[in-house]
Amino acid sequence: MKKPKVGIILGSKSDLAVLEKTENQLKAFGIGYDLTIASAHRTPKKVETYAKNAENNYDLIIAAAGMAAALPGVIAAHTTLPVIGIPIHSKGLGGHDALFSIVQMPPGVPVASVAIDGGKNAAILAAQILALKYPELKAKLKKLKTELAKG
Repeated sequence: MKKPKVGIILGSKSDLAVLEKTENQLKAFGIGYDLTIASAHRTPKKVETYAKNAENNYDLIIAAAGMAAALPGVIAAHTTLPVIGIPIHSKGLGGHDALFSIVQMPPGVPVASVAIDGGKNAAILAAQILALKYPELKAKLKKLKTELAKG
């Protein structure tokens, strides 16, 4: 059976710290992933190519971006894969600008969103979506929920 695989893309190296929680949770679930740094504004051709080829490589995409946070939406515009956006905290508006950019997508270009700097929840949401295709993830999700209930 094919192993689930997630593409993680972030707009800047400075966002890597937030994605550490995402990576750790994906590893705990046994979900493979690749991490790519590409900016919707500084390297738009790279982002477009990544998104257009994503369906050949991944089951879904996690896209993290701060400030204008165009990256998740640009990815979603070029693929039919589910895209989960992680708004990154910024000094100016505390990440609210990124949150609004991610959740206010036009009809036909949905991006799921987690909380500002919500890297762990992005991985859990990814696992929940992937569990529809990879049933072995359901047991891992149930175990996590049981552990969370214990406090």
